[in-house]
Amino acid sequence: MTARLADVIDVLDAAYPPGLAHSWDSVGLVCGDPTEVISSVTVAVDATAAVVDEVPGGGLLLAHHPLLLRGVDTVAASTPKGSLIHRLVRTGRALFTAHTNADSAAPGVSDALAAAVGLTVDSVLEPAARAADTDKWVIYTPAEYAEAVRAAVFAAGAGHIGDYTQCSWSVGGIGQFLPGDGATPAIGQSGAVEHVAEDRVEVVAPARARGAVHAALLAAHPYEEPAFDIVAMQPLPAGVGIGRVGTLAAPEPLSAFVARVAAGLPATSWGVRASGDPDLEVSRVAVCGGAGDSLLDAAAASGAQVYLTADLRHHPADEHSRRSAMALVDVAHWASEHPWCAQAADILTSHFGATLPVRVSTLCTDPWNLALEGGR
Repeated sequence: MTARLADVIDVLDAAYPPGLAHSWDSVGLVCGDPTEVISSVTVAVDATAAVVDEVPGGGLLLAHHPLLLRGVDTVAASTPKGSLIHRLVRTGRALFTAHTNADSAAPGVSDALAAAVGLTVDSVLEPAARAADTDKWVIYTPAEYAEAVRAAVFAAGAGHIGDYTQCSWSVGGIGQFLPGDGATPAIGQSGAVEHVAEDRVEVVAPARARGAVHAALLAAHPYEEPAFDIVAMQPLPAGVGIGRVGTLAAPEPLSAFVARVAAGLPATSWGVRASGDPDLEVSRVAVCGGAGDSLLDAAAASGAQVYLTADLRHHPADEHSRRSAMALVDVAHWASEHPWCAQAADILTSHFGATLPVRVSTLCTDPWNLALEGGR
């Protein structure tokens, strides 16, 4: 019962597109040969030594948190992380990371968190602005040359929208320019202001064709200095981004919702902390798996009565409580992201079935393992 590592990566990349990862993040294959087969997949939040020991020889460890997030100049076995890399490689085990791309994907980390506490998701808390893959070209050309310019950029790859080709939009206007002493204008003469009937031509083109479209434009345009704009177009979020907003099946007081969170997430020494009126009626909830205090304002603006996340710091929480009635529920970072492990495992199992054993690590990798209440 095996599968090629490359095939598993294809499934993971489709579920958690690498392009959704933040620019500072490190996601994807850390070690392993994509051409080789793997015997199993173990899913965990962190690639710790204890978790690595659980991974069978020849297996893949799918981790949420990157092992090598910061730049490194050594993976020597004498270093903690280097030692893990060596142990993985020596036994044919592979390591793959899906981090902020799994946070932003739909479904992703926050969807799993929402499901764990009984929420029905209806929107994204902070929609992702994905990298643009389409340009809009705005070209100004003398009206009599507009058709030739359109034909040139169409031939270079512009003008495709779905099943349609040679798509463009044009409107007429008056262009003005003053040729300088060194200019050799196609229309007019140096030292005299010229007014020309021009067309504004708009087309779309793949960003990858930018160079070809530019060259075609210059070749077909009569001016030695054509005027044009290139606008990188952002796609619609389509349900991806950080955090989610959802609703409970029925309203309940904040105290009951806190108990719901405690029951729905794995236990940690951190526990579940809350700030707000225990009797506050809760029906709409914002959630963010992992550290989420940067989204406090977005959560308040969503209309949620409570925001569930992890790693809430004192000052952001204090400032929020001074200006908003929205309650806060703070859990351990690891606990908020652990439900994602089952989601990722289900995705792999749905694709590979019995041909590839997949399991979720039961080890708690939360770094905090002891808690005592203060007092005298």
